[in-house]
Amino acid sequence: MRSAAGFTKGLHELGNGHYAYLQPDGSWGWSNSGLVTDARQSLLVDTLFDCNLTAEMLAEMRRATPAAQQIDILVNSHSNGDHTFGNRLVTGARIVASKVAAEEMVLAGPELVAMLMRHTPDMGRTGRFLQRIFGPFDFEGIGEMPLPTETFERELTLHVGAKRVNLLEVGPAHTGGDILVHVPDDKIVYVADVLFVGGHPVIWAGPTTNWIKALDLILSLDVDVVVAGHGPLASKQDVRNLKEYFEFLVRECKVRYDAGVPAKDAAREFAEGPYAKWTEPERLIINTMAIYGELSGEELPFANPIERFDVIAEFDEAIRATAV
Repeated sequence: MRSAAGFTKGLHELGNGHYAYLQPDGSWGWSNSGLVTDARQSLLVDTLFDCNLTAEMLAEMRRATPAAQQIDILVNSHSNGDHTFGNRLVTGARIVASKVAAEEMVLAGPELVAMLMRHTPDMGRTGRFLQRIFGPFDFEGIGEMPLPTETFERELTLHVGAKRVNLLEVGPAHTGGDILVHVPDDKIVYVADVLFVGGHPVIWAGPTTNWIKALDLILSLDVDVVVAGHGPLASKQDVRNLKEYFEFLVRECKVRYDAGVPAKDAAREFAEGPYAKWTEPERLIINTMAIYGELSGEELPFANPIERFDVIAEFDEAIRATAV
């Protein structure tokens, strides 16, 4: 469990009609959400990984403010299920996402994940890993997930009451269609999985250079509060920390790639390096392979998400054995 001031489960009031819903410990599937309100209007940034968690979050929001009785706009920051699978409970809202995110959401809905989890007993090491990280969530019964009703490319401005809310597309980075939700007059930005705090991120899409550009964009914004997709409430220092992490990986991967060191061996070294205290070190294998792929100009050799989790599970087992 990560420890940080104020990192407790539930709704955190940020002032001037803004709220962050946090889920410790911020690891696989335990994502954050945000709520922007003004003049009894509301915009929700992301749902959660299943309907039970999303219902609990929405109930807490409704108790906190009349504006949350009916969510007017739901923004899905990207396509991952821990930010979208609860969409069904936000009835009557406009659902907005980037065009790429909407296309990705079609590819891995809750029915597919539920079917996958049913077969984990037959999947050996990978199944055991998936049960450990996704076992706490209830994917059965989510049903068909409502998809975005409105999409955009690059930038879109919305209004919540008198508040101007800018959606800024920064993907591909973590996924193909990541966006930031910036409320300039209130100096707050909801950055979703462009920022992980205290844990290793995971490069599902990349390139890394785009992710670093996205972090530079956050640093250029005149904001006092940054709400990350995973982890405690953040600051610009947390953004700098993640930028330095990627710069470290890019620099060190190039040294090892040029020397002919296999990506798996490089990732093992990184697991014991300066970020050894960050959680989810198993993600280092995907990040290292992604950067090696950028250096070689070749796409990663994964035909489907299961192959990625096969590699992650194998690496996780290896570094856990070393730790013991």
